[in-house]
Amino acid sequence: MKRNLMMVGMVVATAFASQAAMADAGMDLAKAKNCMACHAVGTKLVGPAYKDVAAKYAGQKDAEAKLVTKVIKGGSGTWGAIPMPANPQVNEAEAQTLVKWVLSQK
Repeated sequence: MKRNLMMVGMVVATAFASQAAMADAGMDLAKAKNCMACHAVGTKLVGPAYKDVAAKYAGQKDAEAKLVTKVIKGGSGTWGAIPMPANPQVNEAEAQTLVKWVLSQK
């Protein structure tokens, strides 16, 4: 019984560490790729707040793939008249990391 509790504790601790690492990696990547020039986590700047993006796409099965494409190729009309420009400096793996981080914002 003690051993099982220790294993559960280790799994939970690892999960929290992984979430923290993803949060740091996501924010660091967003800063490095200049995403924060137009977006913020909690407030609208030029583009929507990341929390608003997460809320809008919550529960949508295809959200990650849709947003990865939008990060790389850009898009318009979803959040108003100002288009999101293409980001050729962001590769697909980086876009996936960014999108997972954005979708994790609450």
